[in-house]
Amino acid sequence: MRILALVPGGIGDQILFFPTLEDLKTQYPNATIDVMVEPRAKAAYRVCPYVNEILAFDYKDRNGLADYLNVLGMIRDREYDVALNFGQRWTIDLLLWLNGIPLRIGYESQTSWFVSNPVLLKTEQYASHVAHDLLEGLGIQSLCPPLKIAVPTKDIDWAQAQQERLDLKEGYILIYNGSSQIPQDSHAIYPVERWGSIIESIREKQPNLSVVLLQDDNNAEQIAMMREAYPSLKIIQPSDPGKMAAIIAAANLILCTDSDSLQLAVAVGTYTIGLFGPTALEKRFPSDSDRYIGIQSTTDKVADIPPETIITKMWGN
Repeated sequence: MRILALVPGGIGDQILFFPTLEDLKTQYPNATIDVMVEPRAKAAYRVCPYVNEILAFDYKDRNGLADYLNVLGMIRDREYDVALNFGQRWTIDLLLWLNGIPLRIGYESQTSWFVSNPVLLKTEQYASHVAHDLLEGLGIQSLCPPLKIAVPTKDIDWAQAQQERLDLKEGYILIYNGSSQIPQDSHAIYPVERWGSIIESIREKQPNLSVVLLQDDNNAEQIAMMREAYPSLKIIQPSDPGKMAAIIAAANLILCTDSDSLQLAVAVGTYTIGLFGPTALEKRFPSDSDRYIGIQSTTDKVADIPPETIITKMWGN
């Protein structure tokens, strides 16, 4: 059996889809599973052991006829038996229908004419569970597995070398401030000037722990401002999700905005405090573990979370 999963979104969205891929592999151990993702999200599969081939398609781009014909050809060449469409674009459903894929699973909508096995879309739940509901179209009624990833050994070695370089042998707390949305959502970023009392609180309560800023391609501007405001902080910049996951896994705690880093932290089981503004925390954060503490802004801006609230959550838990 050949299965294709079509998953729009960034790296964090892919990680939230991993439990669905895991369950697919459990139910069909001999199946070949491919994914079609946006180019910016391909790197996520460095830490996913369930996928055979990663196909690229920019779901958000203004695609022309040539782009769709190219996708049509890629899908046709591989002769899939099953397709699961995590997106909700009728054009993608049409492509799957034109390819003659027998089982085409997607969410019920007013335009889901080309879906053979529609599934009820329940958006008011954790995003990983929304994705896992697609398996109902295959008659699978199992519980959604928790997020988990497989970090390559060489990425773990890299993280250990970075810890030695930065002298983090007594432990460290990570701060990630940024947004993984394209374009970036300023409402999801915590203001640089509000971090001061939080950093001071960490140094007062845990003087032996280093405070480290975590940098990726999505928050370089924020890191530059944080470095200027708090020059004594250490900075680490992993080049891919595997290395970032390894650095997060070794941390005592990560304090972060809604981002790819947050989903990696959940997947490796690091104590996490997540700051949420535009997105509802119950949709992006598991609620079944005291290792993950979410703080929801009373508005749609993370900036409106008082530093005192964050400090209380850090030390009160």
